[in-house]
Amino acid sequence: MLLVGCATGPEDSSALARRFDFALVGDVPYNDEQVTNLFPNMIHELNAADVAFVVHDGDIKSGSTPCDDAVLEDRLRDFQSFQHPLIYLFGDNEWTDCARLTNGFTPVERLQKLRVLFTNGDQSLGRRKLPLARQSNEPAFVKFRENVRWEMGNVMFVGLNVPGNVNNFGNKAEFTERNAANIAWLQQSFAFAKIQNRRALMIVIQANPFPEIGSTNRVHAGFREMLAVLEKETVAFEKPVVLVHGDSHYFRIDKPLYGAKSRRRIENFTRVETFGNPDVHWVRATVDPRDPNVFTFRQQIVERNLVKHAATLAR
Repeated sequence: MLLVGCATGPEDSSALARRFDFALVGDVPYNDEQVTNLFPNMIHELNAADVAFVVHDGDIKSGSTPCDDAVLEDRLRDFQSFQHPLIYLFGDNEWTDCARLTNGFTPVERLQKLRVLFTNGDQSLGRRKLPLARQSNEPAFVKFRENVRWEMGNVMFVGLNVPGNVNNFGNKAEFTERNAANIAWLQQSFAFAKIQNRRALMIVIQANPFPEIGSTNRVHAGFREMLAVLEKETVAFEKPVVLVHGDSHYFRIDKPLYGAKSRRRIENFTRVETFGNPDVHWVRATVDPRDPNVFTFRQQIVERNLVKHAATLAR
């Protein structure tokens, strides 16, 4: 049913034809209410849901809260309480943003701490485990344990360490090395997806790499190479490609990737941004081999986390 790594044999035909759901979350928990109430509400709902796995696309605390070990260890305990396999991609709040807090931690040191805590072994977090291929198993990229790949239902899933808000572009040495690793992992994943004739490919990162509507419409240099490679590989793949991210806390499903030459939307590419603080909800993704689009997405509003809005009457 499940394949990991590089050159692999064919999946069981029944597994390839099976429809399955999984969950996408991110940018949570941020404050005391979320830690003690809203996030546990969501975990309770997810544990009861029929999903194959859960992906958290980063930011497990606010950018203004301490970067100390205790916060990270608390989140690890939360993640290990998930009944389903949980895959976690690092966010900027837990490492790059630590540079602006007067707590004695540096981003590079915090990144290494995240690797030590959250990337032990070649499997997911959560009570039920999912095998993962890690980029660190390749001699040229031994430090990048957080870059992962897994396969299910003839779909390839890829996780990359791309944090908001600008991919740590200000630290040239760290950015350059990690960006090269990300590009290599992304290109290799597309290559394997083609060789293995995968139906679709999903990439998960933390940062929102696309300029917002009404901005200068210029892609930040921290994302430029990655998006150029993503465009080239998506066009060549000719099958559904989905990029999932958090960072800007705005649930949406759209198509923001344009061809550099055509200046037209690339139709087989879709962006999904997960819910984020203050909205503690999740996205249900469905893989259906019978669907030409492969993926469908539905908002899952956690009933216990609904806000009681007061209506304003017009006068």
